[in-house]
Amino acid sequence: MSPAGPVQVVAGDSAAYDAAMHDLVQDKVASRLFARDHTLWGAAAESEAAQRLGWIDLPRTSRALLESIIERRDTLRAEGVDRIVLCGMGGSSLAPEVICADAGVELVVLDSSHPDAVRDVIDTDLARTAVVIASKSGGTVETDSQRRAYEQAFVEADIDPASRMVVVTDPDSPLDEFATGRGWTVFRADPEVGGRYSALSAFGLVPSGLAGVELQTLLDDASALVPALQEDSPANPALQLGAVMAVAARQGVDKMVLGDTREPSVGFAAWVEQLVAESTGKNGTGILPIDVGSTTAPNFTPASQDTVLVSCGPASDLPDAPSGWSAHVDAAMGAQMLVWEVATAVAGRLLGINPFDQPDVESAKAAAREMLDGSTETWAPDFVDGDVQVFTAGDWLPDGISTVAEAVRALLARLDQKSGYLAVQAYLDRDRDEVVTGLRTALAERTSRPVSFGWAPRFLHSTGQYHKGGPAQGVFLQVTGAQTQDLAVPDRPFTFGEFIEAQAAGDAHVLGSRGRPVLRLHVGRPEALAALREDVG
Repeated sequence: MSPAGPVQVVAGDSAAYDAAMHDLVQDKVASRLFARDHTLWGAAAESEAAQRLGWIDLPRTSRALLESIIERRDTLRAEGVDRIVLCGMGGSSLAPEVICADAGVELVVLDSSHPDAVRDVIDTDLARTAVVIASKSGGTVETDSQRRAYEQAFVEADIDPASRMVVVTDPDSPLDEFATGRGWTVFRADPEVGGRYSALSAFGLVPSGLAGVELQTLLDDASALVPALQEDSPANPALQLGAVMAVAARQGVDKMVLGDTREPSVGFAAWVEQLVAESTGKNGTGILPIDVGSTTAPNFTPASQDTVLVSCGPASDLPDAPSGWSAHVDAAMGAQMLVWEVATAVAGRLLGINPFDQPDVESAKAAAREMLDGSTETWAPDFVDGDVQVFTAGDWLPDGISTVAEAVRALLARLDQKSGYLAVQAYLDRDRDEVVTGLRTALAERTSRPVSFGWAPRFLHSTGQYHKGGPAQGVFLQVTGAQTQDLAVPDRPFTFGEFIEAQAAGDAHVLGSRGRPVLRLHVGRPEALAALREDVG
């Protein structure tokens, strides 16, 4: 066990762990990383890594943003604008959501393309709302669609969008050019920081600061830990955490179950999910992080033999993992985010992958575009059971299946009892349809296997990379439908409802084409979602 500090670890194979730590120290990985050495991940990764190491310096360089953020916040508040809505995907939304929750500050996050979710957010307190549009590329379709809908709402309410819209994007992106041309406030992010490593960049700080978080403290906490993180020493907490993740994964313990010790949870594990899954899940390898909420939830208690147990938050006993691999991470939010970022980069080196690319994310986007433009066949249901249309992707459903319960049973029969996992993916309104989150617990108890849960489309920018690029161990349950009323996307040839349907179908077909069994349950009425608990659990 490591000594007390921000990270404590227990290695299921101490010899393998010690050997990895020895190599990391001897190769001066920590100091080279903080010197922005882009050769750490091998020749194939050098080009990408050379453009993605700006996050190392963010605790220092991001301080230049603070005055402008505070000035914009004060101006908005003087005008009676105190409700901040963030439109963004992946790291652009998850980091500010966690930072604000940890600080007890309200931030409304819109990272959905579900028409009911979009409408509900836009129709609430528009008169006192400012909107942050966050997109690194400037072309993220979900975020662009939300931007169009909000701009139209402001115009129809006789509110000048330039007085309410704030943009965070890379310099010279299409969004930068568009917003600058309209006189909107634009914060230009460091282009050498990738989205999932951007928590302490403008993407994390601008919405959090406008909402009221004390940003100086966040950066101070991260800066205070930098000396320990850049030290080539077995006591380096990020080396310890990265070694546990990677060495365990190399031994087949490749799922990392995350439980939050805070009451209530601030959602930190959801941010870790996108960081670790998208960074490591590729080339048939990787680490699948699974956010189970608390350390008393199924998959954490009890846990399976192929999982590392990690508790996050205030002081807690180290988890007792059947695999022998466990960790506890406890630090102030800014410091904890930096620890995980460094540890993930370290794990990438040990796994022999590039932690800065996401080669399989684009496949789902391309498939969704093909669905929207009609270049692929319409997806017909296999059968209908009451309020539920049942679809499958991949040739796996046995003949004669005619009910939801039978289809779920057949899907679970495909779940490998030693290394498999189930991913539940809800293309729904997460505020209204929270009842489906109970499916994760029910299925974890039913199968005694790791079960993840993701709201769509946010998980497509997160664990979606691992599902398609990581080990072929997963089976997938999609829940779609339950739209009260569709919503047009201004000046686009599709609606929000058509878009989220295309995203679901596109990702399912990509998964199916790669041999991953997918079962999609399309629920016709929001009220019928509750009945799924009996059929599925």
